[in-house]
Amino acid sequence: MKVCVFGAGAIGGHLALRLAQAGEEVAVVARGEILEAIRARGLTVEAADGTFTVPLRAEQDPARLGPQDLVLVTVKAPASAGVAAGIAPLLGPATEVAFVMNGIPWWFFQGIGGPDEGLGIEALDPGGALARRLDPSRVVGGVIYSACTVVSPGRIHVENRRSRLVLGKPDGSLPPWLTAFAARLTSPGLLTETTPRIRDWVWSKWLLNLTSGPFSLLTGRAPREMYREPALAEAARTLIAEGQALAAAYGAHIEADAEAQVRQYLNMSHKPSILQDFEQGKPLERAALFEVPLWLAERKGVKTPLLALLTALVRLRTGGG
Repeated sequence: MKVCVFGAGAIGGHLALRLAQAGEEVAVVARGEILEAIRARGLTVEAADGTFTVPLRAEQDPARLGPQDLVLVTVKAPASAGVAAGIAPLLGPATEVAFVMNGIPWWFFQGIGGPDEGLGIEALDPGGALARRLDPSRVVGGVIYSACTVVSPGRIHVENRRSRLVLGKPDGSLPPWLTAFAARLTSPGLLTETTPRIRDWVWSKWLLNLTSGPFSLLTGRAPREMYREPALAEAARTLIAEGQALAAAYGAHIEADAEAQVRQYLNMSHKPSILQDFEQGKPLERAALFEVPLWLAERKGVKTPLLALLTALVRLRTGGG
């Protein structure tokens, strides 16, 4: 398959390398120092299964790449407007577009059925630009568990012993091409799965982000330092309960073991991506991780007082209005 990874940061770069290892024809849309580094030296990933370098075609202008079989969008949610503006040249008649992003996705109400079907989320898709450019039949949802850091332009470190990527269509269908693609992409360093219930995975990953990201952002500490404080461990338990209630209100079936999650954080020295972005002065995923989930809770009348408090504190911490 011809596959374009739109955004060659930590997650995008890691996936681009795994795609190349799987034998796909891979190109990346990148910019700045990362673009120049990949062009000059290829892309390097340091992971538990080895350190690998692959040459990749890298372009800033998607029009130079032309239509693809699959586009993997791996930018952060604040960059969605740029994706909407630039993705058209990558789309052929049958191109599929997978959004592998944190938090609630812009496509959340596509394929959900009922009175909310097709509802837009302005904070995640300003002006409905993505919804206009992408027919719902093209969209694939994606969730990834991979603690990655860009250690230098074109060089990525992966902390997980084996990362995990889950893909699924918002309408619950499982087309054969997607199952076959997941099988090809699975390797010792990356388990790739498909699911007919991608929203369950979206909510589960959001809970992980919610119980690590905001506390790290507010304290400047990695999870293993924070969760030595009993009060933060108790707050995580409360957040998980609020998150499960919210997910259930939208028909999701998720299980979360709060005690296991706290124990996991006690061994996690990796800084959550929202803290990395804040320290580097990058736009933050506030809408996808905090503001939109709070809006979703209000729509269904789900009480989430701790989520509301954290949303306000993150807004104040990061200079939001």
